[in-house]
Amino acid sequence: MDYKELAQILFPEITKTPADYEQIFPKRNLPEGARVTRMAPSPTGFIHLGNLYGAMADERMAHTTNGVCYLRIEDTDDKREVEGAIPVLIDTLGYFGIKFDEGAMGEDETSAIGDYGPYWQSHRSEIYKACVKYLVEQGKAYPCFMSEEEIEAIRKDQESRKENPGIYGKYAKYRDASIEEVKKHLDAGEVPVMRFRSEGDPSKYFEVIDGIRGKLSMPENVQDVVILKQIGLPTYHFAHVVDDHFMRTTHVVRGEEWLSSLPIHVQLFDAMGWEYPVFCHNTVLMKIDEETGQKRKLSKRKDPELGLSYYKQMGYFPEAVREYLMTILNSDYEEWRIANPYADYNEFEFSPSKMSNSGTMFDLNKLNDVSKDVLAKKSAEEIYDFCLGWAKEYNEEKAANMMANKDLYLKIFDIDRGGEKPRKDLVYAEQIMKFISYFFDDEFVYENEMPEECKADLKTILEKYKASYDPSDDNSAWFAKLKAIAVELGYAEKPKDYKKNPDQFKGHVGHVSTVIRVAITGRTNSPDLWTIQQIMGQEMVARRIDKAMNA
Repeated sequence: MDYKELAQILFPEITKTPADYEQIFPKRNLPEGARVTRMAPSPTGFIHLGNLYGAMADERMAHTTNGVCYLRIEDTDDKREVEGAIPVLIDTLGYFGIKFDEGAMGEDETSAIGDYGPYWQSHRSEIYKACVKYLVEQGKAYPCFMSEEEIEAIRKDQESRKENPGIYGKYAKYRDASIEEVKKHLDAGEVPVMRFRSEGDPSKYFEVIDGIRGKLSMPENVQDVVILKQIGLPTYHFAHVVDDHFMRTTHVVRGEEWLSSLPIHVQLFDAMGWEYPVFCHNTVLMKIDEETGQKRKLSKRKDPELGLSYYKQMGYFPEAVREYLMTILNSDYEEWRIANPYADYNEFEFSPSKMSNSGTMFDLNKLNDVSKDVLAKKSAEEIYDFCLGWAKEYNEEKAANMMANKDLYLKIFDIDRGGEKPRKDLVYAEQIMKFISYFFDDEFVYENEMPEECKADLKTILEKYKASYDPSDDNSAWFAKLKAIAVELGYAEKPKDYKKNPDQFKGHVGHVSTVIRVAITGRTNSPDLWTIQQIMGQEMVARRIDKAMNA
């Protein structure tokens, strides 16, 4: 068989060779040890937490080594493509702090930055064909004219024999077709797919070092997989091999679902004579199911928190989401953060070897705890600015109120802020707006009951408090009056006294102060009550006391 003649028959229009593209896309001039990573999504429209999880790994691996992180669009399946998906993807990832050094920057190739494009696979057809032509010349690829019906019949036969499905060995009908036979089909107007001619042996194993999982030992691939479709575009298996080589990718971060395809990809790299990148197969994001208590994958149908739009709509600070993902991306990040509470996360030395290899648990409650820590370090101005931006997009009425009362909101956000133990009760914008709603009469509701110990004295406590309240009192003077009311009505001045002698008192001063807290805020827990009243002013405090007495 004259394979070069066959290659020329199949690809007469292709004049460049892989060697030409080696010159067009030379090795990158980067510092030693610099990593080149890529995010390579399909433009399907749905942007999920897994995208951000992987993108953060790509970005950290590259930028902690002075490398390059680029965005490549894998758009060879036009049936799944959603118009406008790429700008949305770029904007959404940018919102969470992911910036690409090169690659796709907008809707089409005209927006791309970098010297290793095109960054849309649909624009790289000639590169793929040049590589397929090379494989044909080497006797490592061949045209296949089997119909879908023939392939389906083979699949059913294999199932009946309990054999591995696929086109290989005796099932590879056109693997050794002559040039004359190929010409006959071409002259009849038939368009072939191009298959890789595998020389794998199922009894042999190969080894590869995974950046996350360490040494992997797997059986060789025996399948004659399709590498070029009838429409002239490559399959994923082949496209990413070609692209990762010519874009000089050093590390490929991808999901563990691609582990089963690794023998194919390694074999393709070997067939082309290329060194393969370090594959880093991460794990799927999982959670504890609320109903069963068992671990399961995050689901688009069941879990709204899988979509990145959820975090924008709820108003999570991007920094909080990033911070939490870092804790599940690298096992020692939390320990580093404790030792470096105010350091920029960019200073953390990210390592793929410290990523999980057995199911990554996502916990929304843990994210909320991390978010509380992040917001505790923010200034009132920063919280106001972020919440205002969120409100402009999701709650216009609240945005108008915030702009009209900026000083009030700054005072509210500044309560118990700063110091060694700043308040940690703010989580995300929607929660924050609800949390501070008691400052506004039209939003005020009683969320908690009055303490049982004070039920018989409620009206008396409230009357005496209203009569004694003076906004010019400082915190200590205000609390002294509250204690005096408690003692006068038979409550212990100190909780420990009530605990020691419960029969001698109706309750303690904490119960009495809770009556006032519920009357003022509608809740048994709130930030510093004296400060809240200072912000509200005497008239609002009086209205709240009257409302509680009439409730």
